[in-house]
Amino acid sequence: MTENPAPQATAEAEVVDICRDLIRIDTTNPGDHSGPGERVAAEHVAGLLAEVGLEPTVLESHPKRTSLVARIEGEDPSRPALLIHGHLDVVPADADDWHRDPFGGEVADGCVWGRGAVDMKDMDAMVLAVMRQRLREGRKPKRDVVLAFTADEEAGGKWGARYLTQEHPGLFEGVTEAIGEVGGFSVTVGDQRLYALQTAEKGLAWMRLTATGTAGHGSMIHGDNAVTEVAEAVARIGRHEWPVQLPDSTRAFLTAASAALGVEFDPQDPGSVLGKLGGMSRMIGAAMKNTTNPTGLKAGYKVNVIPQSATAEVDGRFLPGHEEEFFAEVDRMLGTAVKREFIHHDISLETTADGDLYDAMSASLLAEDPQAKVAPYCLSAGTDAKWFSQLGVRCFGFSPLKLPPELDFSGMFHGIDERVAVDGLRFGVRVLDRFLDLA
Repeated sequence: MTENPAPQATAEAEVVDICRDLIRIDTTNPGDHSGPGERVAAEHVAGLLAEVGLEPTVLESHPKRTSLVARIEGEDPSRPALLIHGHLDVVPADADDWHRDPFGGEVADGCVWGRGAVDMKDMDAMVLAVMRQRLREGRKPKRDVVLAFTADEEAGGKWGARYLTQEHPGLFEGVTEAIGEVGGFSVTVGDQRLYALQTAEKGLAWMRLTATGTAGHGSMIHGDNAVTEVAEAVARIGRHEWPVQLPDSTRAFLTAASAALGVEFDPQDPGSVLGKLGGMSRMIGAAMKNTTNPTGLKAGYKVNVIPQSATAEVDGRFLPGHEEEFFAEVDRMLGTAVKREFIHHDISLETTADGDLYDAMSASLLAEDPQAKVAPYCLSAGTDAKWFSQLGVRCFGFSPLKLPPELDFSGMFHGIDERVAVDGLRFGVRVLDRFLDLA
């Protein structure tokens, strides 16, 4: 790893090295406890914070599954506290598919490369760099700030944010608002740069579908074949055309994108704008409707044996306010022969694009990029905000990055050759530093 920067280093000077070091610590989360865990990364982060006078609380929910929390005193401790959270785990990466070592933290072509570069060790690094500089200089935020670096976000947060909020809620005493992933990044629409602030995210329903039938010889006729039942249910679900339903946040983003293109937004034809958003169209398109994507099938053990049961896995995501109708439609498609159970189930979130915190996020972005515009949007995936919201915390996605127009940012998430621009990291540091003076 790189040596720790000199104590006088600025946030802009050290953010790249912090990001590289975090990427080099393998925190792959396969969805169980078979990975390396987050312990080494959490201890590294705790050390960076201890160097500037903090005493982080390091908590292990399961061997190697480690999170940490630290509180920074603000100018006015009587005000409600702000939570800034980021996760330490990453999804798996197959090095054979990458052009560069996914855990090398290399700098090339103006970017830091590696698994976690955008999801979300970039934000972890920016927060650490900013807080280290502010603490060295004795600059307090406006109010208390709680920092949380969590385990297990990529598998739903059971061993990270859920553990913290359910077993150690006192660490978040007084917190009323939070920022985390995924928002504050730029999207170029026409000649206009828009910064997408996350004010909503879809709910999550990872489901296991199971059918049972009569086991028997493959040469005979069987009217209750479990494989057939599951296959038909999966086909119905996978091909289902969910209707377009626009959350307020999605409508607001499409309206802003239309204005950037010089046209009026037509809610009856949102696809006319969607097709002009480049890679961002995947994120926004998935935030216009519920989705159900089959992701796995399992049945049988020999070609001439009809199995007694067959299973499938489906990744379902539902829009804010549409959970009940989502499951009603899924059950209709399943019929009576296939049962579902949850692998993981979590809530959707949506807040309004207003208030002092939203204004502070907008102002800090526009101070660095005055010609840009800011618009709310709905994330098609999920974050640890789901758990923190259950403590009564109002959550936003704000991990600021100014991105080159040609970069397919949405494709970086869980993708091959994940990378973040060095200039984007330094931009984010400046934005976050100003944000803490306003929030």
